[in-house]
Amino acid sequence: MLRSILYSVFLCILVMAPVWLAAQEIDYDSLLQRIDTVENPVYKPVVSFSYGMLNFRGDVKNSYTSAAVGNPAGRVNVATFIDRRHHFIANFNFTMGRLNGSEYAHGEIGRNLNFQTDLYAVGVNAEYRFGHILPASFLVRPYLSLGVENINFSAKGDLVDGNGETYYYWSDGTIRNVDESMPGPAAILHRDYLYETDLRKREQQEFGLGDYSQRSLAFPAGLGVHFRIHDRAFFTLGVEYHYALTDVMDNVAYKGTSIRGKQGNDSFIFSHLSLHFDLFSDPRTRTVELLYADVEFDPVLFDDEDGDFVLDVADMCPGTPFGVEVDSLGCPFDSDGDGVPDYLDREPGTAPGVWVNESGETVTEEQYLAGMQYRNEAMNREDANAYMDIIRDNYRVDPVAEIPDRFRSLDADGDGYISFDELLKTVDAYFDFELDLTLEELREVNEFFFSQ
Repeated sequence: MLRSILYSVFLCILVMAPVWLAAQEIDYDSLLQRIDTVENPVYKPVVSFSYGMLNFRGDVKNSYTSAAVGNPAGRVNVATFIDRRHHFIANFNFTMGRLNGSEYAHGEIGRNLNFQTDLYAVGVNAEYRFGHILPASFLVRPYLSLGVENINFSAKGDLVDGNGETYYYWSDGTIRNVDESMPGPAAILHRDYLYETDLRKREQQEFGLGDYSQRSLAFPAGLGVHFRIHDRAFFTLGVEYHYALTDVMDNVAYKGTSIRGKQGNDSFIFSHLSLHFDLFSDPRTRTVELLYADVEFDPVLFDDEDGDFVLDVADMCPGTPFGVEVDSLGCPFDSDGDGVPDYLDREPGTAPGVWVNESGETVTEEQYLAGMQYRNEAMNREDANAYMDIIRDNYRVDPVAEIPDRFRSLDADGDGYISFDELLKTVDAYFDFELDLTLEELREVNEFFFSQ
């Protein structure tokens, strides 16, 4: 029994040990970072994209009445705050979709109607999100909106089939190619749902009517709920009722059309799902790095006056023109080694040891001396000394000591002088087991190099 108890205690310790150890770990991120709230962030416009359904409410009625059923439509919206407390929002939007209606009346043959119109709307509205009541951190936020818009429409009708046969509706519910009152055989037709007839033009040509505008103002009123999913993104479920200042969107009106409708203007409903993206506003919080935050660095250490991406403290060639390629020391490249950087060199590939002018062009000794002869002022001492040095040294520096025979193979260029690069290559070859030298001989090579 005692053994069983001890075994159970031991097992619990093994299971809980990782939890205890994890609790003792120090959260270094919390020590090295601090999250500060931005006091007055700058809010920029929010862009949103909507997809939803348009449902027509007018004289030509559909068999369905649900606001969630209809024709697809899309919207692009830009929103911005219009007050300091951010309780009210102005929305500027463009909506594009399609409205239609199909009405069947077996008891009244003349009321078998249909239409379809493309709808384009440009509008603005004011939105209230109950900021006076709900805190800013609330994830779910209802809203109300009211606005004005300009709508464009052009009603079309499906009045003939693909063969050009006109639809005639009979009292038995069928569609035929002749009127029910006409004698003789009648073929049954089926609607092709292609809205080929311009209803306003038909009104003008056949009835002398249709003198109305296909543009109108409308007043949308909406409500819905915003759901925040991120500091910079949220989605919306909403519905809008659009009351138009026209009664001819379906080409059926109380007056002015061949088919008389009820008194009152047309309207439609837009039910939508929207995604909003706040891409440009300042963040609400900022992460402050605390590592070295209390150290006051000298800005000179991080300055790069000529913009060559080499800090001034390490830049051996300050004042390099912007955009010129430089080496790790900040000096422009000089491919031919004539002392004139490539971006100024008019003669690339200058032969080694020749005289050049300030443009990198070769200058012969005769040209150089002739230039000295016709000078009106004394020659710069620096140039004169440089010229004398080149003549005296015969364009190279003679070695001080002769290379021992056993080390001559290390003089790769055969100039009688072991250069620093040749010394480095010798050391690398020794450690790569490519040279038959002892450590003592390697030390002698090093001493000989510094004695030259």
